[in-house]
Amino acid sequence: MALRTIREMGDPVLEKKAKTIKEVTPRIRALAQDMLETMYDSGGVGLAAPQVGILKRLVVIDITEERNEPLTMLNPEILEQDGVQTGYEGCLSVPQKVGIVTRPNRVVVRYRDLEMNEWEMEAEEFLARAICHELDHLDGHLYVEKVEGGLRDASELEEEQEKEQDQEEEHSGAE
Repeated sequence: MALRTIREMGDPVLEKKAKTIKEVTPRIRALAQDMLETMYDSGGVGLAAPQVGILKRLVVIDITEERNEPLTMLNPEILEQDGVQTGYEGCLSVPQKVGIVTRPNRVVVRYRDLEMNEWEMEAEEFLARAICHELDHLDGHLYVEKVEGGLRDASELEEEQEKEQDQEEEHSGAE
């Protein structure tokens, strides 16, 4: 398999709507595997086919730290959504930037797997956020369109979080 080049904000392919996958061919299987390798290599938790320049309705997601439970979704669509969550998001197509985005806290999504079997799954919290983020890519949208208060450098946020964690550890150690 091979690592693919991730398209970055400003690339016109990221603004286009992806096409439905009608059958799983060897090329689709190879694309899904390449996308997983590319996502893992880049340190992401999700990747949509348009991000590697392919206008197909295919996303891969793996929010586990072990990186061994990938979810491959063909032609995914959100059937239900409810609740609200607000938090920082980043994107492999917008490197080194983060922004605050509000998303549903729970979604029900229907998709097909690589055998073209149809599935429905309920996702909450971070997985729901990741699904919504990746499905936006399939319709030509980036998370920056939803950012509240502008983008920040990811390194600045990491430094802030480390300082907060150090202060919490100092405080809890004093008790």
